[in-house]
Amino acid sequence: MPILPTQQPVEILRHTFGYDAFRVPQEEVIQTLLAARDALVLMPTGGGKSLCYQIPAIAMAGTGVVISPLIALMEDQVNALRQAGVAAAALNSSASPAESRATEEALLQGCLDLLYIAPERLLQERTLNLLQRATVNLFAIDEAHCVSQWGHDFRPEYLQLRVLHERFPLVPRIALTATADSKTRAEITERLTLQEAAVFIRSFDRPNIRYHINSGSQGARNALLRFIRDRHAGDAGIVYCLSRKRVEEVAEWLQGEGLDALPYHAGLGIDERRRNQQRFQQDEGVIIVATIAFGMGIDKPNVRFVAHLNLPKSIEAYYQETGRAGRDGLPAEAWMHYSLRDVVQLRQMIQQSEADLPRKQMEGHKLDAMLALCETTDCRRQTLLGYFGESLSSPCGNCDNCLQPPATWDATVAAQKALSAIHRTGQRFGVQYLVDVLLAREDPRIQQQGHDRLSVYGIGKELSANAWRALFRHLLLRGLVEVDHDGHGGMRLSPSSRPLLRNEEKLTLRQHESPVPRQREQRPEIAPRDTALWEALRQHRRELAQAQGVPPYVIFHDATLMEMLHRRPRDLEALAALPGIGERKLAAYGTSFLKILHRDRPS
Repeated sequence: MPILPTQQPVEILRHTFGYDAFRVPQEEVIQTLLAARDALVLMPTGGGKSLCYQIPAIAMAGTGVVISPLIALMEDQVNALRQAGVAAAALNSSASPAESRATEEALLQGCLDLLYIAPERLLQERTLNLLQRATVNLFAIDEAHCVSQWGHDFRPEYLQLRVLHERFPLVPRIALTATADSKTRAEITERLTLQEAAVFIRSFDRPNIRYHINSGSQGARNALLRFIRDRHAGDAGIVYCLSRKRVEEVAEWLQGEGLDALPYHAGLGIDERRRNQQRFQQDEGVIIVATIAFGMGIDKPNVRFVAHLNLPKSIEAYYQETGRAGRDGLPAEAWMHYSLRDVVQLRQMIQQSEADLPRKQMEGHKLDAMLALCETTDCRRQTLLGYFGESLSSPCGNCDNCLQPPATWDATVAAQKALSAIHRTGQRFGVQYLVDVLLAREDPRIQQQGHDRLSVYGIGKELSANAWRALFRHLLLRGLVEVDHDGHGGMRLSPSSRPLLRNEEKLTLRQHESPVPRQREQRPEIAPRDTALWEALRQHRRELAQAQGVPPYVIFHDATLMEMLHRRPRDLEALAALPGIGERKLAAYGTSFLKILHRDRPS
């Protein structure tokens, strides 16, 4: 028997969360849970997944239990819910024994609407027994893609969550993720025994995010600095790097350039990681430079850009990481700079790993798809969505390829020269050596090998060294050449290069080293006359947040402040009509924000 709701979902949406209408398919998901049916929900980051389980948990008697993989995510969610007047708590290792006992007692007494818990804690027999003594109205499995052993965020504890179906067969479960191709969806369904679940898939598109990808062997840091200064001065952002060493180097360099940048990776001490993450969450305009250890569950809505200084391993990883930008729905950017070294390094990592052959093949296919997204001359968004099985009828108009269609060139003859250089030198040298041969550079190694007497020596002077490196990258990602995985990175021909060498195929490529497009700044549009008021609203929000020890966006999102700025409500009733202002926040903050909106205006 389903637990009948004590409140109507739409009333909770309005009075608690301050929104007038549900997004598709939130209401249908909620009704599924209220009918005691399981659900699998795929929505893009910022699409409103949390409300799908928070509202039914509040509506029904008892407590909704949310399985969440990271303490930071739990704390964000609990803080936000408490601001809205919802009884929420978390059980995790950061709580003291006394706090944990108080939370457990509140659960048993039916005083909690929502309880957040890590999978490791949930799976303890003591915790399962505790939940069986309480009234649990639903289980929400957040970040459900962590169950996928093929995925970049795999968490082995997620494989054991089928115990919920076994121990609590009558309690509805909802699994949610923003990142899942068809294989990952099948894994979630099978491993969590959700074969009978209703499936809800919303478009993966995030139209507010502009995608820009460029490549080259030099100038990545300076290109990043220009991007930040020209387009995101004073904005919060995340910069992803492949290694811990590069994270620290880039963070230190950005600091030296006057930016508020902090490092984050697993090699830092726990206290430093926590301190840097807290600064990022609570302060305005902080840039985190991080490995992929940072980000899953980060709920900061006003991240205006995500930058990659290295190539991600897969489109799933790229989509997950770029999805941390613009969660508030306002304009944001995903910027990337990658090099041939990234391609070689990632391929070597795959080949030298201890994974079995099917796993290596799968990771190789995922990397190929990521490279195809980088090298396409078509709309980035159409390519990205196509990977997830979704079609976009027309180009998006909000990616670099749409805004500045890339120039292309017939690279057939140049590619034949590059392939010939690989073959003539014995298929055992790296890209830089091959470029030196093509350009007839004086190098003792070339003379020692006798390669200065080859027919390919000096036949490539029509292209620059950078252009040759870009061409070798194209040949590699298109599978026309391969890399020896002996640690030396030597290039060799693949069987698929033969048609090109025989003039049976042509090769048309995009020209690289293009500048960052400068169409318009990707930030909330504020008229010059409103700048001072905008900053006053943000400053007041910051002061309220600091007094309570919570991030500013927990008070109000930028999108809500933007509505205040544009609509200038005159009283509490008008203020209550703005999105994101529920009854609790209206009572706590409404009067003080109205004073700021109208303090310099006659009554």
